[in-house]
Amino acid sequence: MIQNEGKKEIPKYGSASSKNAVMQLNELKPGLQYRLISQSGPPHAPEFVMSVEMNGQTFKGRGRTKKEAKLRAAEQVLRSFVKSKSASKTYQTIGRKPTPYTTDHTDSDNSLEEEPNKPQEYSPDRSTDESNPLDGACVPPFGAVHSPYSTTYTPQGGKNPLMILNELRPGLKYELVSETGESHAKNFVMAVTIDGRTCEGSGRSKKLAKIRAAQAALQEIFNYQFTPSPGKEPILSSEGVSSHQTQALADRISRLVLDKFSELTSGFTSQHARRKVLAGMVMTRGEDNMETADARVISLATGTKCINGEYMSVKGKALNDCHAEIVSRRSLLRYLYSQLDLLLEPGVKKKEESIFESKEDGKGYRLKDDVQFHLYISTSPCGDARIFSPHEADTDAEAADRHPNRKARGQLRTKIESGEGTIPVTSSSSVQTWDGVLQGERLLTMSCSDKIARWNVLGIQGALLSYFVEPIYLSSIILGSLYHGDHLSRAVYQRLGNLRALPPQYRLNRPLLSGISNAESRQPGRAPNFSVNWTVLDAELEVVNTMTGKDDNAKASRCSKYYFFQRWNKLFGRLSSTTGRRERHRPRQYSEAKLLSGDYQAAKTKMVRAFQRAGLGLWVKKPIDQDQFELHEI
Repeated sequence: MIQNEGKKEIPKYGSASSKNAVMQLNELKPGLQYRLISQSGPPHAPEFVMSVEMNGQTFKGRGRTKKEAKLRAAEQVLRSFVKSKSASKTYQTIGRKPTPYTTDHTDSDNSLEEEPNKPQEYSPDRSTDESNPLDGACVPPFGAVHSPYSTTYTPQGGKNPLMILNELRPGLKYELVSETGESHAKNFVMAVTIDGRTCEGSGRSKKLAKIRAAQAALQEIFNYQFTPSPGKEPILSSEGVSSHQTQALADRISRLVLDKFSELTSGFTSQHARRKVLAGMVMTRGEDNMETADARVISLATGTKCINGEYMSVKGKALNDCHAEIVSRRSLLRYLYSQLDLLLEPGVKKKEESIFESKEDGKGYRLKDDVQFHLYISTSPCGDARIFSPHEADTDAEAADRHPNRKARGQLRTKIESGEGTIPVTSSSSVQTWDGVLQGERLLTMSCSDKIARWNVLGIQGALLSYFVEPIYLSSIILGSLYHGDHLSRAVYQRLGNLRALPPQYRLNRPLLSGISNAESRQPGRAPNFSVNWTVLDAELEVVNTMTGKDDNAKASRCSKYYFFQRWNKLFGRLSSTTGRRERHRPRQYSEAKLLSGDYQAAKTKMVRAFQRAGLGLWVKKPIDQDQFELHEI
């Protein structure tokens, strides 16, 4: 064989087994956690940035896929060993002998040992991490553990967290803390106490809850790291929530919403407890630690259907979209109006109770710094976030989105009138007419995935409230089932990555995205023809007929456009506006009031154009006649 002298050896990770950088690094330091830092670029050519932390230092890698970016990050760690002048000290720190690694990207002359080193075996009388003796307990080395969102745990050697913890601390007792939930979705909470510290876990069975309690103990007390399966990792927010708080926060928000719904439906026994989808808005405030911050459910709703076209209202008195997450957000608006009302109350104390405060420039109001809103949905939102098959992945590698560049990825979709499911938008459907719908054309409503993407640009406050307050963005979106980080992140903000030059105060929000430990089971069967809503202001649920958009007595919903226009008019002229000017004339029509928020409308136009530029379709508008109503008594 002819050898080219002077050429550097081609990178090899491991030895004859042809292990890649990720595999070799896992042998050196099991349990390292890789995190998605960012995703940029158009849908057909995305670029991912993954990071991994080693000995307090963060290494990053880029790639066209998450797998490639993860590989590059691992290579950076291995190169740091080669370039390090104290490589042996580095290996001592991680508790391993050096493994051969050569690269054509370094000019370092430092050499490592030539003999490949096998992974350390578990020994009950030796700790694998000298810097963390774990109070005399020994932690066995193990590979990645499946996500807490699935029901399968497969560490190296086939041991689940319960078995591992039993080896560390034999004879531990687990106690049942609570048993809650609807009959089709029971939730058990088990707890285990170690050295005075109690760790809890929840699941659809007591056995699964015990496993998750054991996993929590391994993480919190013994510093274990459990790596979720591809596609199941939480997508961290650019601000507001740290990585170690993610799962506890997600589970807490889910539990709060379910407990409140149980309370409002007499332990799920009410006839109106029937539902396919439940959504709720939770407000946290007071602490940086989201696990212990003051949290309360502000609004919740159920529903999966839209209004029948023949019941559209020209007076703004019917709800067009009764999907749970949409109605929950509309219910939240009622709470926001009540908080603005406090600013008009006499005395300083009432004003201080409000979650709003005056902006420094005196133009309108803003949320106080310690206030955050979190959206919980019992399943993935309809549309782009839900267009994937959760059971077709044969391996962990296939669990991630293997076809991110498909044309169908990211497409705008519309809901089906009086039914469930969505269909892609067409070029001819962007403008709807009143007479066309009444003559039989299907009334189209944008999917929940698309509306949530809009909230991540325009805020959840809507056009009317934008006249008084700056944009309000979600801090997290938590799903109770069908969570897939790749698909959800693409649907709610990644596909708008080409959005540029938004008006001041507006931005592309990237909230925390996460599933929960105890995923809800699928609920087959027909969805009920009603939707319920509630806010913290209400004594009981309001029930809305999803076909008519009103209650059974044909009365307008408290979440209708007409209701919000009334509330807005009571504040108009009494509170300062974000525009900084006083309008000479009070708008007579609802459509005129929406146009007063110029920056909001400008941001909306840029968002619609961003979807169009990306080839994802045209945003479908309802017939304009719906918004051309004036105020009268309901």
